[in-house]
Amino acid sequence: MSTLEQLYAQAETRRTENQLPYAGAVSPAEAFELLQLDPRTRLVDVRTRAELDWVGRPLIGDGQYAHVEWTRYPGAVPNQEFIAQVNQVASHDTPVLFLCRSAARSKLAAIAATQAGFTKAYDLLEGFEGDKDGQGHRKTVSGWCFRGLPWIGA
Repeated sequence: MSTLEQLYAQAETRRTENQLPYAGAVSPAEAFELLQLDPRTRLVDVRTRAELDWVGRPLIGDGQYAHVEWTRYPGAVPNQEFIAQVNQVASHDTPVLFLCRSAARSKLAAIAATQAGFTKAYDLLEGFEGDKDGQGHRKTVSGWCFRGLPWIGA
C-alpha cells in the first residue's frame, strides 16, 4: 500500500508529463487506495443514470460516492447544474476523483471543476468499464471492473 503523499505525487507526475489542466490523474487502484486512506476523498461518477442502472457502479465507503451526471440521458444533453451539484458533495479543497465509462467525460469534468475553483480535481484513468477489446466488449482490458476493484452490478 502506498502513502497519500506517494499517490498524490504520482498524480502530480502525470499532470506535469501530460500537461493536464487539473490536479492530476490516478489509476483505478490508486483511486481505491486514496479512498481507503483519506475519508474526505470523493469519487464522483459522471456517467448517466442509465449507465449506473444497466452496468453497475463502484462499491466504496459510505459518503464517498456521489453520482452527478455530466450529460443527461436520454439525448446526451449537457447537465447545466453539474458544478452546483458537485458543490453539494465536495468543497473546493476536497480531493475529487471523477469517473466515467472509459475516462473521456471524467477529463472534461475535472477541467470544469478546476475552472470552477476545485483545487484537487482528478481524472480516474481507464474509467469504470475501460477500453473495448477486439470484439468490442468492455471490462476485459482496462478499467475499475477489470482491475478487480469492488463494484455492484446492475
